[in-house]
Amino acid sequence: MAHIWPIGGGKGGSGKSFLASSLGRLLAKAGKKTLLIDLDLGAANLHTMVDVPYPEKCFSDFITKKINLLEDTVLTTPFPNLSLISGAHDSLDIANLPYEKKIKTLKAISKLQYEYIVLDLGAGTAFNTLDFFLASRNGIFITTPEPTSIENVYRLMRSIYLRRIRHYFSVTDFKALEKKVKQHLGDDSFNKPEHIVAVIKKEYPEKYALIKKDFNSFSFKLILNQLRKQDNVDLGLQICKIIKKHLGISVDFAGNIAYDEHVHDAICQRVCFLDRYPHTRAANDLRELNKKIGDSFGEQLMLNYL
Repeated sequence: MAHIWPIGGGKGGSGKSFLASSLGRLLAKAGKKTLLIDLDLGAANLHTMVDVPYPEKCFSDFITKKINLLEDTVLTTPFPNLSLISGAHDSLDIANLPYEKKIKTLKAISKLQYEYIVLDLGAGTAFNTLDFFLASRNGIFITTPEPTSIENVYRLMRSIYLRRIRHYFSVTDFKALEKKVKQHLGDDSFNKPEHIVAVIKKEYPEKYALIKKDFNSFSFKLILNQLRKQDNVDLGLQICKIIKKHLGISVDFAGNIAYDEHVHDAICQRVCFLDRYPHTRAANDLRELNKKIGDSFGEQLMLNYL
């Protein structure tokens, strides 16, 4: 079964596609059979990062049944061992992916024969993004040092946490849980996962034990992108501590990626940043992150909650 790395960030421009293409390139260069899947539904651009300017087929072809098998939408790239499922020509309503088609996609991804599959997800907290992120026991969050980006990635983590909790309740029971939380802790309390978990622990101890065991099995990483010289190098660690305190989720800080104006140049020229500027600080950071993430994630399994 493939190692699956979903990459999410709460805000556009945080560097999800750049990170996805860079990690995919490094894995492929190391001889690993790697697939990039552009699941930034409605705003796909990963193909431009791997020099596939005119994809002849895409993810929508699978969703609309123009192509029956997801593996038949795979495109080759100029890089050995690196393949792509593009979203370049996705239909206008692809962002509103129906539930049954989402489940079909998740099941199809789990059957793809690759060593590594990197999922480039959309910004925000739409259910599609949350469910694709939860497709694996492992996931990578990326943010920049700006307060808006940090706030949005925190909201993404909170939404993922709540989305997973909902798995343990029927629609009726979840509404009853919401009512109990508001009765005990106030109307605004249901937006705070720590309050929800406190009520679950008291009112539903068996479910609480399952939820706690579930989240202990996840391995989440945080990457801080575009770190400038004047920025706090320990900011990522501080964010992870705040997440642990308020959400109860363990997120490991994987490291920083230095800000480099050459990234913009590489993207505009449609060349691989790692190939064009291999000796920069940012390129070295990417190589270190790839090694650290690969060593720590280990074997992965698709979640069995579909």
